[in-house]
Amino acid sequence: MFYDYPPYVPVAERRKKAAAEMAKLAKKGHPVSPVVITGRAIATTVWGQAWCTQMEAYSDYASRLPRGRTYARNGSVVDLQITPGKIDAHVSGSMMYRVAITVAPLAKPAWQKLCGECAGGIDSLIELLQGRFAAGVMERLCRQDNGLFPTSKQIKLRCSCPDGAYLCKHLAAVLYGIGARLDHQPELLFTLRQVVATDLLAKARTGLATAEKTPASERTLAADDVGALFGLEMDQRVPPPAEAPDRAKKPGKARAKTATPSRVTPPANTRSTATTAAKKAVKKSIKRR
Repeated sequence: MFYDYPPYVPVAERRKKAAAEMAKLAKKGHPVSPVVITGRAIATTVWGQAWCTQMEAYSDYASRLPRGRTYARNGSVVDLQITPGKIDAHVSGSMMYRVAITVAPLAKPAWQKLCGECAGGIDSLIELLQGRFAAGVMERLCRQDNGLFPTSKQIKLRCSCPDGAYLCKHLAAVLYGIGARLDHQPELLFTLRQVVATDLLAKARTGLATAEKTPASERTLAADDVGALFGLEMDQRVPPPAEAPDRAKKPGKARAKTATPSRVTPPANTRSTATTAAKKAVKKSIKRR
């Protein structure tokens, strides 16, 4: 069976036609976003390289990826849009081709497990997006079976070109284009998998919050705990009360006043009680005589 492929069109002419078509889309309000690659490396950051590595690891993609790299490098992906669970692109070839890729969302249990495994290994969102964390964290995120990146079975590909292959060169170019885009916007990977990046930090924050809310009694030692810790019997006697502030300032005068009986004036009720007792004692002595 033979397909009627369009005739070959030089790269310069393709770029000219692509620019004209993208200008029309832009006038209609479409936010045109081409993939621009400078140098030989398609991706240079942790996230971009990890995406490309994952795609190259899928055996059912291997035969078509080399042509896709060429298309990605020469600027054939003239528009790439990444939204939750979906990728739409325009690829310039002999004609302008439309590429549509759908990616299954990451299952909630798998995402929660991944967040739990990465807890404490990522300190901030900036650190996460810049890929500045332990190698063990990246290893967990990149696992092919239950990591953050989609498996080949979770990706559905469609291109408007006449190539009957499951993965044509235009689709392969877009897959590499995604890696290049993640170099500059790594947060789009989380958008694509429909998960929230900050969830990876929540476990670490929860651990810190729990530590801060721990009652003081659990973080400090009581007197008997200190004694048990060092094998000592702690003295539990109550210390004597402190002297009044005014007496502490002038101790000499305070003692002098206390030692002088003439200056001590008992209350009125105390004097009357003493007088009555004396009178009774005198009466008793007279009767005895």
